[in-house]
Amino acid sequence: MRYEGTIYRPPGEWRSYLLQATVGCSHNTCTFCKMYKDKRYHVRPMEDILEDIQMAKAYYGDVSRVFLCDGDAIAMPTEDLLTILRSLYDTFPGLERVTIYAGPQSTLEKTPEELKTLREAGLKRVYLGVETGDDALLRKVGKGVGAAEMLEAGTRLREAGLDLWVMVILGLAGRGEASRRHILATAEMMNAMKPRHLSALSLMVEPGTPLYRDWEAGKFELLTAEESLGEVRLLIEKLEVDPLHFTCDHASNYLPLKGSLPDERERFLAAIDKALEKGTGMRPEEWRLL
Repeated sequence: MRYEGTIYRPPGEWRSYLLQATVGCSHNTCTFCKMYKDKRYHVRPMEDILEDIQMAKAYYGDVSRVFLCDGDAIAMPTEDLLTILRSLYDTFPGLERVTIYAGPQSTLEKTPEELKTLREAGLKRVYLGVETGDDALLRKVGKGVGAAEMLEAGTRLREAGLDLWVMVILGLAGRGEASRRHILATAEMMNAMKPRHLSALSLMVEPGTPLYRDWEAGKFELLTAEESLGEVRLLIEKLEVDPLHFTCDHASNYLPLKGSLPDERERFLAAIDKALEKGTGMRPEEWRLL
C-alpha cells in the first residue's frame, strides 16, 4: 500500500483498509482546517489505485471494510469510482462496505442518479462535514456553500440510499449570541436533512490556520468548557431526527456522549447537567486532542 502525505480517516474507520484514491481535498479553503494544506489535490492514476488493491489482497488476504481517502474522494469522476468499487468487491469476497468522505460542492456536482448508481455498486456510507447549519457562518469559515446548498447535498446523499454520517463543530461560531444561532440553525438543518448518524466535535484551533490567527489577534473567542456543554445541551434538546445515532465522544469533546436519540435524550441531558454542576465526567483541557 502506498500513501502520499498524512492520511486521515473518520474515527469509526479504524478497522478499515485505507485506499488512497485522491490526494488532498478538492476544496481545501476552510478557515479552521489544517489537514490537507501540505498537499495539492489530484486524482491518483487508476493504474496505481488498482495495483494498490492487489497489493492489499496479497498483504491482508481479505478485508471487510474499505475507506477511500483522501478528504473528498467523491469528487472523482463517477466512472472512476465505479471502476474502483468493482475491483474492490471482485478482489475481496468478504467485503461488506466501502465508505468515503464527501464535500458538499463535489456532491452537488453529481446527479441523484449518479449517487444512486454508486450506492448500488457498493458505496455504503458517506461522511459529510456540515460543520454548521448557519448560512452566514458557513460562508465565513470558507465551506464554499451556503445552508441551502449544504442541505441539498446531504439530502441527495440520503435519498440515494447512502448511510449518511454528518459531522458538526461545537464552538465554531465563538462566544455570545452567535453561538446560539449556530446551534439552533444546525439543529434545524439536521431535522430537515435527517442523517442516520451525527457526530458533534469540539473546535480546537490549529496553528497556521486563518481561524487560529483570528484567535491570536483577539478577533475570535473560544468557548469555555461550560459554554461548549451548553451548546451540546441545546443541540440535543432541539434535535428531532428519529432515530439518530448521536456521538459526542471525539477526543476534542469535554464530555463523552454516545447513544441513540430520542431514546437517550434524558440520559444525555442529565449527564450534561451533572457535569455542569459538579464537573463529573469532564475531560481535562490538557487531555483534549484533534
